Amino acid sequence: MAAIGSASGATYERLALLASPTERAQEAARIMASTHDWVPFDEAEAVVVLGGDGYMLQVLHQMLDTDRVVPAYGLNLGTVGFLMNRQKSSRALEERIARARPVAISPLRMDAVTASGETQSCYAINEVSLLRETRQTAKLEVVVNGKTRIPELSCDGVLVATPAGSTAYNLSANGPILPLGANILALTPISPFRPRRWRGAILPDTAEIVFRALESVKRPVLVVADQKEVRDVSEVRVRAWRDHQLTLLFDRGRSLDERIFAEQFMS
Repeated sequence: MAAIGSASGATYERLALLASPTERAQEAARIMASTHDWVPFDEAEAVVVLGGDGYMLQVLHQMLDTDRVVPAYGLNLGTVGFLMNRQKSSRALEERIARARPVAISPLRMDAVTASGETQSCYAINEVSLLRETRQTAKLEVVVNGKTRIPELSCDGVLVATPAGSTAYNLSANGPILPLGANILALTPISPFRPRRWRGAILPDTAEIVFRALESVKRPVLVVADQKEVRDVSEVRVRAWRDHQLTLLFDRGRSLDERIFAEQFMS
């Protein structure tokens, strides 16, 4: 088998193929099965992912869960496909991967302490979000690098987003779009009531952010790290997990940072 190189100089001799369970992705996987000598994921140097953004996030989380991290090249067979490449191209897949640009993504690590004193740790590639559990407004203390920045934030919630996730929930909450490579995080309130004029902050990804739930019995709060949820939290600690970087491969001219740049000019 010929080695497949990337624009970074890396070569991938063994490729795995993973497809979401949707009919469209499974049909594409059947067609592609005979086009390459695919190997099992645990033997692969890189993986081709068929599906949408949700499935790509699932694959990336699987890598972190198993501590088997390899570059991922996605082909969009979903809806938005922000983390994916276009399915149709005049170039062969091997050539596209050889020319692809690698983009490093640092996930977030979230450590949550529940009202019962239990600690749960999760990670997020897009964002960590705290949300009120009932009709009662959440009240949160916001601490950054050991210093209380907001003694009492009354809101529906608050989130910390990575550059890769800044165009997801963060953008819907009127948070800023972050360019890749800037080593920053977005701290964005969700429907803030008081302080009414606070619209969030941009922080270096070396910052440690702590949220403490105030009046947690009356105003219970849950936290979500991408799709993983922990309910009735009393304290949540968030920081970039920089020693567990992930790598996405993008076609030239369609890289993630270019999409983030272009998103800022969309009406």
